[in-house]
Amino acid sequence: MATNESAENYLETILMLSKKLPVVRSVDIANELGFKKSSVSIAMKNLRERNHITVTDSGFIYLTDSGREIAEMIYERHEFLSTWLESLGVPKEIATEDACKMEHVISKESFTAIKKALKQ
Repeated sequence: MATNESAENYLETILMLSKKLPVVRSVDIANELGFKKSSVSIAMKNLRERNHITVTDSGFIYLTDSGREIAEMIYERHEFLSTWLESLGVPKEIATEDACKMEHVISKESFTAIKKALKQ
């Protein structure tokens, strides 16, 4: 399931947008991330080739099971880490920014250990 940070960010963005929009299109992703539509199109092609998304003829983007699994893992990490950092007194904006960085580099084992330790 190896993906790079950029792919993980795109998958997470598609997941988040799918929770608030009836359909997700490349333009929605570009607007959300502040990227050019051409950059998003290239990324969508790569995600489609890896079978992480499907794109309908109308340009609607849907996560496949593997894409959803990665997106939900990253989203869970993001939510957990940003909430934890805020609880430690880190300002919300900084906590969110740091969580965005941490969510991609932390191993599954370390993340599980942190969650376990904090729930005790």
